Amino acid sequence: MERRRFGSTKQEVPVIGQGTWHLEEDDHAAAIIALRRGLDLGMTHIDTAEMYGSGSVEELVAEAIEGRRDEVFLVSKVLPDHASRAGTIAACEKSLDRLRTDRLDCYLLHWPGDHPLEDTVAAFQQLQRDGKILSWGVSNFDVPDLEHVWSIAGASGGLACDQVLYHLRQRAIEHEIIPWCELRTRMAPRRA
Repeated sequence: MERRRFGSTKQEVPVIGQGTWHLEEDDHAAAIIALRRGLDLGMTHIDTAEMYGSGSVEELVAEAIEGRRDEVFLVSKVLPDHASRAGTIAACEKSLDRLRTDRLDCYLLHWPGDHPLEDTVAAFQQLQRDGKILSWGVSNFDVPDLEHVWSIAGASGGLACDQVLYHLRQRAIEHEIIPWCELRTRMAPRRA
């Protein structure tokens, strides 16, 4: 499985990961088997969110990765409605409890919302200082939203990624988002 360095971290992450959206709708035992088989095949990047199954998918993921947490690059997301400074921290702690882990490898804002991004970024930075998340980013942000979060976090402020919809029938990100991210990557200082 091809792996690439993730953001400014030293972690090598598989280029193919396992998404868990709607996994609560599948047979529980079959979902656990599928996630574990993916781990066996090297798909150790698992993406989930507090929204998925109202938290039940995070619990399912916890069961699937039991005894294998250190193999997994684990990502979860905070809902925009919870993305105040205090709300982000509380949501992360609930996700950590459901996932039965002490840390997330990356924590994302699921999509832009009404809470000030300054508060969400401050919460992410606090969670990172506390060791509860190793990196943070956003999801479903377009270029103006990315510019906004970049203006808050700055070139060395820790924005690791923008997780977006991308597949053979949905390639719009190739026109603006990918070039924007490539430019910012070249601008960001390298950390040793």
